Amino acid sequence: MTGPTRSLRTWSIADAGRRRLNEYEIVTKKFHYHFGRQPAPFDLDPDSPINQWYLRHREGSPVQADSWEEFSDPAQLNYRRYIALQHDREIYAERVVDRFEALDHDAGLDPAWVAVLGRVYLPARFALHVLQITSLYVGQLAPSAAITNASFFQAADELRALQWIAYRAKSLSLSHGPDLADSTVARRVWEQDPAWQPARELLENLLLAYDWAEAFTALDLVVKPAFDALFKQAFAALATANRDELTAQLLHESGVDSGRGQDWTGALARYILAARPGNREHILGWESRWQPRVTRAIDALAGTFGAAPAPADAASVRQTVDQATTQFRNSWLTAVPAT
Repeated sequence: MTGPTRSLRTWSIADAGRRRLNEYEIVTKKFHYHFGRQPAPFDLDPDSPINQWYLRHREGSPVQADSWEEFSDPAQLNYRRYIALQHDREIYAERVVDRFEALDHDAGLDPAWVAVLGRVYLPARFALHVLQITSLYVGQLAPSAAITNASFFQAADELRALQWIAYRAKSLSLSHGPDLADSTVARRVWEQDPAWQPARELLENLLLAYDWAEAFTALDLVVKPAFDALFKQAFAALATANRDELTAQLLHESGVDSGRGQDWTGALARYILAARPGNREHILGWESRWQPRVTRAIDALAGTFGAAPAPADAASVRQTVDQATTQFRNSWLTAVPAT
């Protein structure tokens, strides 16, 4: 005869003891049942392409941890909370747009400034799309749901920023000519303008970073922080100097998402460095591999800022980017002493 069983306070798989899980933990922890599964992640032939891909580029990554389940997004975002957060932010952004549209803001812009927007700002949609795709790849291969969810939300942030660039393309075209809303024109700049070619080469190579930890390092610790600083700080300041407060405020609004993104990516970098001593060598090795490409891309784009009616010299633009990226790098690298 068996005695009464004790009811659990939470799901046994969570292994939380007597503590009740919060909402974030309930829908995040231990959801990646397939990580480390034997003989292969998914219920297919172990030699199938998808199983071999994960085994090589996730389980086979040189960056390892005893457990990835201890990492948590500092913002503890789940789908419900992310949607609620961004709903409020979109309302704010739309009100900003409504205010400037009521003032017929774009009609008063200097045509020379609009030309800079057409050369630098509007083609940035292609760069953002690569950042979005790479965020989705990192999330798809990540070894825990906490990393996957945060990376997927970051991809949604990129789509949000891209959407507002598309809006600006259309709104500018109403006052300054239909070519500004023509994606083939922006694509021609992306593919042929010398100022964009180092960035295009960099970002196309980013799509070939298949190891999940290298893709994370390249995207979130090297490429994205630099591009965010270039556009959401330096170019936003340039827009303000050229009396384009609408573009500046939309970039600042997108910068809020970037700040939240650096919170979780910095936290994950610290987690990786603390997990095993050997991880530092791999992270810094990838960083040193990608940094020269980023420097070339930023230098080429910084040179375009001088064409604005109220210009910014390339050296000051590079300084803005260097200061922002150095501050972020110090936040994750120096927090975990080398052993």
